[in-house]
Amino acid sequence: MKSTFRLIIGTATLCLTVLLSGCGQPGPLYLPKPPAAKPAKSGNAPVSTPETAAPQQ
Repeated sequence: MKSTFRLIIGTATLCLTVLLSGCGQPGPLYLPKPPAAKPAKSGNAPVSTPETAAPQQ
């Protein structure tokens, strides 16, 4: 009986320690924005965007 109680208390303590170890971790609490797209190199055809595309009829 005494060893079972110690096993339960030990397991509970270990689980609690593992669960609480993540608390207080430093770092951002949000996903960072993706880096801006790099401009196309010269010699490549320009990419058509909705703003620069010709209107369709």
